[in-house]
Amino acid sequence: MNGKPRCLVTCRIHAEVEEYLGRYCELDLNRSDESLSHEEFCRRAADVDAAMTFMPDKVDEQLLAGAARLKVIGAALKGYDNYDVEAATRHGVWLTYVPDLLTEPTAELTIALMLGLSRNVKAGDRRVRSEFQGWRPVLFGTGVSGSVVGIIGLGRLGQAVARRLQVWNARLLGFDVSEKALAAARAFGVEDCALHELLERSDVVLVLTPLSVQTRSLLNAGRIALMKKGAFLVNTGRGSCVDEPAVAEALERGHLAGYAADVFSFEDWALEGRPESIYPPLLSPALNTLFTPHLGSAVDKVRAAIEMTAARNIVDVLEGRVPANPVNRVGER
Repeated sequence: MNGKPRCLVTCRIHAEVEEYLGRYCELDLNRSDESLSHEEFCRRAADVDAAMTFMPDKVDEQLLAGAARLKVIGAALKGYDNYDVEAATRHGVWLTYVPDLLTEPTAELTIALMLGLSRNVKAGDRRVRSEFQGWRPVLFGTGVSGSVVGIIGLGRLGQAVARRLQVWNARLLGFDVSEKALAAARAFGVEDCALHELLERSDVVLVLTPLSVQTRSLLNAGRIALMKKGAFLVNTGRGSCVDEPAVAEALERGHLAGYAADVFSFEDWALEGRPESIYPPLLSPALNTLFTPHLGSAVDKVRAAIEMTAARNIVDVLEGRVPANPVNRVGER
């Protein structure tokens, strides 16, 4: 022991972030690509002063009650719905996050999924690898130009997507409960409207909302039924904002033309009754789906910057400063 505070890092991190944190902390590192189980997370958190955590981690009363030394959790993420903020505050633990480094890469992936789905990129790749003999009049898709794109959620991510689509000659419809978000999105050519109207008019619907009580299963069977026959649905917000069984049923009967997602309901660890896996029928090759394994933030330099921001938040608290990106505020322990 060298007298430094101890910091648990629950996922593999970049070398420069490890070097920075190592100046201030004795590190307990997970060098595997696999996440710690919740049981292992709780066990290893029992004798540390700080923890850097990631999207798969669940911070709850069980963990906090067993971590008497813990002063700060530096979450290397933006959406912290898997973290019990009230419990952290009650136990005198700072919770910090990284508010805005994920917006641009997630907006890029949203566009990629929309284009990949509506232009039959996956099916085209399969065709080239199996039976391609040159151009044939097949796999006609839907272009963005001239289409109506509905954006559900007009926060930073929704605005970043709208900004990119503004120059593509698409008509943009938007829905958000925040008047401030609606006003900001109008600058990018977004026409705000009621949710049912957006669903009825859009050729492509993008779900870009955070997860809350109000947005859980926001796109349920009833609302999916309002969508145009042949419309596409893309989810890069949170998995549980979309009812996955309802999506599979709409795809099977041909009401939806396709579904793309980077997020899935089983990842929302804090929700009671969450599924244990992606709804199996959605993985059927017979359905037009395009899935990525939570790649919204998977840009190397961005991931390094996110980790470094979380590390600096941790060091701030350990050295007695208020962190730059607090979710909560706590007094002296």
